[in-house]
Amino acid sequence: MQVKFGTDGWRAIIAEEFTFANLKRVTLAAAEYFLNQPDSLRGICLGYDTRFMSADFARYSAEIFSSKGLRVFLSDSFVPTPAVSLYTKEKKLAGGVVITASHNPPVYNGFKIKDSYGGSAHPQSISIIEENLEHVYAEEPIVPNERLIELTDIKEFYLQNLSRNIDLQSIHDAQMTIAHNAMFGAGQQIISGLFDESTVSNYHCSLNPGFMGINPEPVAQNVMDFVDFVKEVKTDVAIINDGDADRVGMLDENGSFIDSHKIFAIVLKYLVEDRGEKGEIAKTYALTDVIDSICRKHDLPLHILPVGFKHVSKLMTTSNILMGGEESGGIGITSYLPERDGIYIGLLVLEIMAKKKMTLGELVKELFDEYGYFYYERHDLHVSQEKKQAIMRRAAGGDITAIGPYPVTRFNDLDGYKYHFKGGWLLIRPSGTEPVLRIYCEADSREKAQKALAFAEKIA
Repeated sequence: MQVKFGTDGWRAIIAEEFTFANLKRVTLAAAEYFLNQPDSLRGICLGYDTRFMSADFARYSAEIFSSKGLRVFLSDSFVPTPAVSLYTKEKKLAGGVVITASHNPPVYNGFKIKDSYGGSAHPQSISIIEENLEHVYAEEPIVPNERLIELTDIKEFYLQNLSRNIDLQSIHDAQMTIAHNAMFGAGQQIISGLFDESTVSNYHCSLNPGFMGINPEPVAQNVMDFVDFVKEVKTDVAIINDGDADRVGMLDENGSFIDSHKIFAIVLKYLVEDRGEKGEIAKTYALTDVIDSICRKHDLPLHILPVGFKHVSKLMTTSNILMGGEESGGIGITSYLPERDGIYIGLLVLEIMAKKKMTLGELVKELFDEYGYFYYERHDLHVSQEKKQAIMRRAAGGDITAIGPYPVTRFNDLDGYKYHFKGGWLLIRPSGTEPVLRIYCEADSREKAQKALAFAEKIA
C-alpha cells in the first residue's frame, strides 16, 4: 500500500494502512535519513501517545532503528509530542519520532518526524524520506540491538523544563484554580504534575483509546461536556489539549470557549507590549487577520504561509521569528522551542492572567476593544473524493463572485481557495491529514460568518 505524508507526517487507519509492515517501511526510510544527519551518533528520541497499540508500534519502531545502528531514547510512557521535540533539541540528537495521529479520529495512528532543532521536519526533509521509501528493502530481517534502546523518562524531563520556562510561582500566588481536559490524550499528568490537587480539576485524563467517540481536537464542538464540567466545579480558567498535546484551546471563567486565534493574539500582545520583545511573525493561511493588525501596529514583519506547522517550523529555524502559529491550535514561541506546544502556551496564558491581574475573559475583551470583534468557525465536510475534486475545481474557477449576500472583494489561492468580502473571508481547502473538505470562515459578526458557511455548504 502507498504511504503518503500529509501536512504533519504519515497518518493512516490502524490495520488498514497503518500496519506493522508499513511502519517498518517508514521507519527504515526515516532511519536512512537520520543516519545521514551530523548528529546521527547521538541517536534519536522516540515517543508515543495514548492511542490503541501506540506503545507496541513505538517499541517495534525502536527495534528497527536500533537494528540500523541508531541509538534510541525510547520514552518509558506516553508523552506529549512537544516533550519529544524538546528532548531532541536539548540533547542535540539527530531527530525525533512520535507515534501519534494527533487530533485524528481514534481509528488512526501516525508517525510524526522531528528534526534535530526540535521542530517539525522541513518539507525538504520529508521529501528525502519519501524518496527513501521507494528503495528500502521491506523484507530485510530485523535484528534489534537492545543495547542501543534506552528507556528514558521523557515526561519528567519535560515537566522540569516547563517549570523553568513558566513563572509557576506567579500562578500559585494568584491562587488560580485550573481545569485541564487532556481529551484522553498524552497531555494528561502534566498540568496536575505542576500544581497541587487543590488547584487542578482533571477531565478526560485517563486512558480511553476510543476517546468516547469524539475526535481529540480542542475545538468548540468537541468540548460541550467539558463546559458543563467547568461550570460545575467553578474554576478560573481551563486548558484543553489535543491527543498529543501540541495544540490548545481554553475556556474562560464563564465557560466560554476561547479558540487558538484569540490565544495567539493575546500571547503576541503580551510578548510585544509587556515584555518588549521584537521579531518576525509567521502564521498559516487560515489564521485570523487580527494577527495582521497587531503586526501593523507594532511594525512586525509578517509571513503568511500554507497550512501545516511544518512551514512555520521551517521559518522558525531559518529566520528571526518571534512567534508562529496555525488555525487549528498549534502555537510556538521560537525562544522556547521552534515547535507548537499546547501545554506550554496554555500555561503561558495563565502566567499572563496572573501578571496582568486579569481574567481570560477580560483579556479577550481587551483584544476586542482594541482590534474589533471577530468570530471564527470551521466546518469539516465528509464528501467523496470525486465530490471533493468537483468542489475544488469550482472554487478555483473564479466563477464565485459572492459568498452568499457578500460580494467577493479579493481572491487568494496560496493553499486552497480564499474569498475575501467586506468584514471577513471564507477559505475552502482539502485536509492534509483526513479525508474531509475543510471550510474556514472569519467575520466581524457571528451572523455574517454563519451565512458565509451556509453558502459554502450549499455549493458542496
